[in-house]
Amino acid sequence: MLKEHAKLMKVFSESGEIVGRKKLQKMIYIAKKLDLPFYEKYDFHFYGPYSEELTLRIEELCNLGFLDEMKEKKGGYYQYRYSLTDNGKEFLDQCEVDMPDLKVLTQQMNEQSSRFLELVSTILYFDDLPEDEVKEKVFTIKSKQRYTDEEFEDALAYIDQLKELN
Repeated sequence: MLKEHAKLMKVFSESGEIVGRKKLQKMIYIAKKLDLPFYEKYDFHFYGPYSEELTLRIEELCNLGFLDEMKEKKGGYYQYRYSLTDNGKEFLDQCEVDMPDLKVLTQQMNEQSSRFLELVSTILYFDDLPEDEVKEKVFTIKSKQRYTDEEFEDALAYIDQLKELN
């Protein structure tokens, strides 16, 4: 019971606080694309890969008291901060979660901006295409983000770096 929920709790246990729903979505998607055992279904939305399943699981964890969600006003929008509660830590201690060590990977991703993780996850979403087509697609569908060639190359290098950590 709650096996997939416990995997998400492990991410919070390893990375500490995660600021932003978009960042959380991208971190789990990237981990999934690195063949970590996350099974949430993702579709492509305005901010890149998005999982309704993940959103529901996070809501359930908050409702169970295992995850703390702090909503704070930032200018014209709200930002959410997520962290594992003491009850969540206790529950996780009693669970057997079959996951590889996530600490370095999750901390590495958590240090990145959600904008950069959006680029990385979008590149990974189209990873079945040749690199030049991926670049064209990213620059077309993410034109409002105004990613540069340098950012695209940095994202590719970052993906390689993450693959080495895994």
